[in-house]
Amino acid sequence: MTRTRTTTRNDYGRRVTRVMAYISDHLDEDLSLGRLAEIACFSPHHFHRIYRGIAGETASDTIRRLRLHRAANELARSDRPIERIARRAGYGSVEAFTRAFGADHGHPPAAYRARLTPFHPPSNGDPVMLPVTIKTFPGVSLAALEHRGEYQTIGHSFDRLAAWAASRGLLESPRRWFGIYYDDPASVPAVLLRSEAAVEVDPDTPLGEGMIYRKIPATRAASIVHKGPYAELERTYRQLYGEWLPASGEEPSDRPCFEHYINDARVVPPSELLTEIFLPLKD
Repeated sequence: MTRTRTTTRNDYGRRVTRVMAYISDHLDEDLSLGRLAEIACFSPHHFHRIYRGIAGETASDTIRRLRLHRAANELARSDRPIERIARRAGYGSVEAFTRAFGADHGHPPAAYRARLTPFHPPSNGDPVMLPVTIKTFPGVSLAALEHRGEYQTIGHSFDRLAAWAASRGLLESPRRWFGIYYDDPASVPAVLLRSEAAVEVDPDTPLGEGMIYRKIPATRAASIVHKGPYAELERTYRQLYGEWLPASGEEPSDRPCFEHYINDARVVPPSELLTEIFLPLKD
């Protein structure tokens, strides 16, 4: 019986992961409940509950979250009209988009864009300097999923990783989530950027197809905590590398940066997200 239940749960996880991949790749297409249930090979009558049980949110929540995250990136990195961004995010009016985006990201779209493009310091002229501490990261064992392409789209890989973990009962106890980033987005073409979405596991956890066992060893690192949408992380990296590091007397080691996601993007709004960035340092 145990083997049968495990097999069924793993199969459900694979089918929900397939839906997540479809949502990520087809945000501008038909994402009706019937279409998603068809992709998962579930009855539309049961798909909604199965998806929520494994993903931790409804399919509608996933679609809304991913579209608003994409909209945040478009606001920060393009000059597309807000009306066009609103339509692409699935909103029939700028007013409705403004309400939804402002509730999630803490600023209406126009103000959000003004804060990030270009960087605007506070009105008193003094940049907000986040505290940087040097600590020893204790190390962690991870199950990782490779991601290729823009770092801002790694959330798609995290959704698939979460479905994989849930289908194996790994989320029945608290887990830490990490992202590992191997390349400098300013010097490597976006399509070639290498990163990994990762979740904490025991070293002997069986991994399925496509999963990688990864260990971040105990390491001395600079730590800085970013509060806010993931689309704004670039500002914090700019402070860490452009301001703190040159004045610190420290040198980075040959290990890649990694991020610890302190809270859950499926539970808290983007304006309340907490991300701890680690920059490994030479001893």
